[in-house]
Amino acid sequence: MDARLSQRLAAEFIGTAFLLATVVGSGIMAERLAGGNVAIALLGNTIPTGAILFVLITMLGPISGAHFNPAVTLVFALRREIAAREASLFVVAQIVGGILGVLATHIMFDESVFQFSQKIRTSRLPTGLPPLHHLQIQP
Repeated sequence: MDARLSQRLAAEFIGTAFLLATVVGSGIMAERLAGGNVAIALLGNTIPTGAILFVLITMLGPISGAHFNPAVTLVFALRREIAAREASLFVVAQIVGGILGVLATHIMFDESVFQFSQKIRTSRLPTGLPPLHHLQIQP
């Protein structure tokens, strides 16, 4: 079955909106219900994310390929598996779908629509690992 471009764009828009709504919504809900237990919150976020990915890919994959991510679409375009024009339209649909999915979730959970993170995120290498500039990539 070869879906028309409008159907493929709608599938990418809807899929991205539902994916982002699920990721953000389950994150909000998990944080509220976990009582400060980060492991439970993470579990409460990852299980729904995996479940919705399965559902969305199963339902929309045959229509659009189920990219739901501009980076995925870019790789398909670079491999010439999707035309540049279609890839550009996919990216627009994904961005708009993602924004609307997150906005809808914030409204559903009575959160401020626009928020700025108050948490500084950093990362450290586990002790005992060499500094990154010493790592070599083998061909």
